Amino acid sequence: MSRIAVICGTGMSDLSLEFDTIKTNSSVRIETNWGEVPVTLSNLSEGSVAILDRHHSSGRNRTPPHMIEHRANVMAIEGLKPDIIVSINSVGSMRKDMPPGIIGVTSDVLDLAVKPWTFYDENAVHYDRTSIFDDQCSGICTRSLSSSQGFSPAGVIVAQCVGPQFESPSEIIALEKLGADTVGMTLGPESRLISEIGTPYVALACSSNWAAGKDPRDPKANIDHHSVDKLASTMRSRISECITSLLTEYRIHQSQS
Repeated sequence: MSRIAVICGTGMSDLSLEFDTIKTNSSVRIETNWGEVPVTLSNLSEGSVAILDRHHSSGRNRTPPHMIEHRANVMAIEGLKPDIIVSINSVGSMRKDMPPGIIGVTSDVLDLAVKPWTFYDENAVHYDRTSIFDDQCSGICTRSLSSSQGFSPAGVIVAQCVGPQFESPSEIIALEKLGADTVGMTLGPESRLISEIGTPYVALACSSNWAAGKDPRDPKANIDHHSVDKLASTMRSRISECITSLLTEYRIHQSQS
């Protein structure tokens, strides 16, 4: 049976409750060289799912995006030896076909952040990032989303910004000119570190708000994080369907190969 590790955040704190075929749930804390990481382990009829909230808690004590120790999160997940890693990211959308409430499968990352993220500080290893995400896993999620929401936006490129503030309209214009479709605060570091461990990887971009200046009803509309979190939470059932599809279809693929 397949093992999937999920790294999630905004709006996804109760993701483990969305699975219809859950048998058991348990919580563990995994020690890493960069700190302790809490993980929820769920056993389903289709396989096992480990869920890590990248912010490590809920409510006022959540670690803000610019303070996350991504090396601890990724190393904790890798220690569980998953077949697939899934990143779930709340993003601001610049695309008309990806309004708030729609989930897309990420095809690439635009990460020009200054801070480097690597497991090899002392002796650099130059990992290739030409194809960051696994084609088979991305295809499974695309089919699942096409079924659950009627379509799945294609070729979604996520730009990395450090936060914790939302972006300015001018920053969004610049990122759009560079090729970005959406913007978030966590996928860049995660994708860099996961490329170093080599586990098959897929990322789901949850459009939780229009990026600054992109709301077609009011380009000057403010972005409120509480509203973003609330809307993101409405997408949990579609996310759980993607994960169940990965468990089922990836397992079938493995048994046939």
